[in-house]
Amino acid sequence: MVTNFDFLKKIDNNLYEIIAESEKLYRDEYFEQSMTQTRRFAEQICKNVLGNSRTNEKTFDDMLATLKDKSTGSVEEKEFIDDLYFIKKHGNFSAHSSKVNKDGLAALECLQRAFETAISYAVYYKNSSKNILNLHYDIELLATGVPDETLAEKYSKAKIKNRVQHAKKIAKNKQVYSQKTSQKNTRKISLYWLFVAVSFFISFVIICMIIFVK
Repeated sequence: MVTNFDFLKKIDNNLYEIIAESEKLYRDEYFEQSMTQTRRFAEQICKNVLGNSRTNEKTFDDMLATLKDKSTGSVEEKEFIDDLYFIKKHGNFSAHSSKVNKDGLAALECLQRAFETAISYAVYYKNSSKNILNLHYDIELLATGVPDETLAEKYSKAKIKNRVQHAKKIAKNKQVYSQKTSQKNTRKISLYWLFVAVSFFISFVIICMIIFVK
């Protein structure tokens, strides 16, 4: 099934498999499990980015702290680290919560932030094409497994729909005209027979008068 993270397949298939499962869990309305899986994805990205720079870090928090210390302070890095912190926080909460919250909005935001981290990881850490930066998170694809229509597809459908509506309008106008014509002809026929009946009655009366006068 198509996912929002298909661009990751050739870049890091392991990350792709993790996050693809997260989208599947979301689609099946397992929101807490989806957030936990998204946290796993974020932690693995953090490990990959640190690479050989890792030393004694044992937890996700430790790795994030090291990543923050090594940051150059760029906007991209700040957003990247903020997204990882957000995903970690919600992933931890969903994993350790004593009750099921069914928080679909939080799960969705985690996936959207995971999408942004995946793009940053692909472009800034794996030197992938910058065209990836133009991708957007497709919620319809998440919900249905079917990609949202492109603008061209939407325009084409709208154009066809307008043509169909125009054709229906013409057909309706023709039907109305045909009905009016039929009614008009019916009235003409009725008037004709009324005239014939009146003429016949007058002729009959005149004939009767002639006969009785004689």
